[in-house]
Amino acid sequence: MNEDYVEFIKNTLKDNTDFKQRTLKCSCGLINLFFIDNLCDSKFISEYVIDGFLRNYYIEDNIDYIEEKVLIGNSIGDVKSKEDALLHVLSGDVLIVFDFIQEKIFTEAKGYVRRSVSQPEVESVLKGPREGFTEAFVDNISLIRRKIKNKDLKFESMTYGTETNTVIVLAYIAGTAPKTLVDGIKNEIKNNNLKYILDINYLEEKLKNKKTFFDTVGYTEKPDIAASKLLEGRVVIIVDGTPMVITAPYFFVENFQMPDDYYVNKYYANSARIIRMAAFIISVIAPGLYVSFETYHVSLISTDFLFRLAVSRAGVPIPVVAEVLLMSFFFMLLREAGIRLAQPIGQAMSIVGALILGDAAVGAGLAAQSTIVVVALSSICSFLSPKVYGGIVFWNGTLIVLSAMFGLAGLIIGGYLFVSHLASLDSCGYPYLFPILDKSNINFKDVIIRRDLDEISKGIFNNEGEK
Repeated sequence: MNEDYVEFIKNTLKDNTDFKQRTLKCSCGLINLFFIDNLCDSKFISEYVIDGFLRNYYIEDNIDYIEEKVLIGNSIGDVKSKEDALLHVLSGDVLIVFDFIQEKIFTEAKGYVRRSVSQPEVESVLKGPREGFTEAFVDNISLIRRKIKNKDLKFESMTYGTETNTVIVLAYIAGTAPKTLVDGIKNEIKNNNLKYILDINYLEEKLKNKKTFFDTVGYTEKPDIAASKLLEGRVVIIVDGTPMVITAPYFFVENFQMPDDYYVNKYYANSARIIRMAAFIISVIAPGLYVSFETYHVSLISTDFLFRLAVSRAGVPIPVVAEVLLMSFFFMLLREAGIRLAQPIGQAMSIVGALILGDAAVGAGLAAQSTIVVVALSSICSFLSPKVYGGIVFWNGTLIVLSAMFGLAGLIIGGYLFVSHLASLDSCGYPYLFPILDKSNINFKDVIIRRDLDEISKGIFNNEGEK
């Protein structure tokens, strides 16, 4: 009766060593079981699937009877097509095909090896939860469920990627997240024609602005941060196989908010946040300001300091702008090498390399000591806000070039271009600079200064679902 299904599955997966077929006999006929050995729990299949049929040799040729009396699995469903049957097998389910019943069913038996919940590598905290997301989407859903025990919390599962059939889960709190936001993200995901989805970045590129170095959708590897975003009315996207999740919308001010801002003393958290914002400004404008002063506006430098600059630059054969760009490039090389090497070696190499490189550059006459100080200060300040590092590098270089061409006027023009660029961006339909440029209907008391937790725990959207 279902010979075509049996032949289709066998012919499609016949060259895979981990593909298994088990045929059982009962009073009504044959029962074919198909599964992937490495993805399934063999003990579960033996005890709750095979043993159930062996104990019930005389069964009725009725699918309801089999689901209610024979199978003990907690998740059983109907198979709609051959492609659906193949997808269930490749997802870690057991496909059950009868030769005496038209219906085909599956039972969940996932048992593949996965990493246990551990401390996040990137978003470390001084105080607060230490658990981080894993590569298994079912574990990530459970981590969020433990934080939010709310009947309105929804997890909608979808499968995309014509070649990978990757599971994507859309999480939101109904009534808190605006319907327009949820529908817009769903449509954006459904309209993609990707063959492969192996990481969240495949979806990020669909959701964020294309022509910018700044991230207009967020990401996190901590369940407590994802839970807080959901409670604010945002959408969280979980991709199977990725230990990070997407949060949308994402605003510029969030680049300076760190996980432990909400777990440590409010005044310490506010001081650290102001330092991060000041460091961002310094990292962007300090090299350009230095180039403009050294090139065009020497009269604005005090006499004592000017003599010291003149002495430090004596013997340097290249212009200031080339000197600054060269040293910035060297520091970027050191940072990239420190990231790519093994952690103990990378940290030592970054520190020793920076010291040796700076001293050697001054000794060789390639750079002045003042240039090393300015570039090093800018580089260190950029590390305080790692999520905007790409934007800092691009606009840092742009301001350096404009300052070398037009002096302070070029720096001011570059500043206007920078702010205009930020103001032109949006995140899933919401202004990227929200709530800085939108003060009409906001309930957001966590922009620059973090207020008391009971004041800021009210979300960023009003009751009508608008920002």
